[in-house]
Amino acid sequence: MREQFPFAVARVTRRWRKMLDERLKDLGVTQARWSTMVYLQQGGEGLTQRELASLMAIENPTLVRLLDSLEQQGLIERRPCPNDRRARRLHLTDAGRSFMDDLSERAARLREEMLDGVSDEDIEVSLRVFHKIMENAEKQRS
Repeated sequence: MREQFPFAVARVTRRWRKMLDERLKDLGVTQARWSTMVYLQQGGEGLTQRELASLMAIENPTLVRLLDSLEQQGLIERRPCPNDRRARRLHLTDAGRSFMDDLSERAARLREEMLDGVSDEDIEVSLRVFHKIMENAEKQRS
């Protein structure tokens, strides 16, 4: 069972992401773009690029390309940081907020479908296991 566990988690993650991608295809954004939007919304608007890159665990140059495309689509805007002239703060535009409302609605529908028949208790246990695995992974980084 322990040998199968990481593969099962990876399979579920890939499948869930693929299904969500299919449901978001008509919005014209890739998984990398919509996940950036999700992190920005969850991290709180007004994050700097550096803070968002850290939150997403990606390199700053990778994030810059994603932000450029999201800005071109009119979903985010970069505003000057009052305390640091070199930094830019990231904010969702009205179109970006509307996009996130739509994304959240579609993601919630998929979540309900995917978790159909799974009890809250089972989800709670799963989350505890995932948190413990992440805790162990953080210990390995030290």
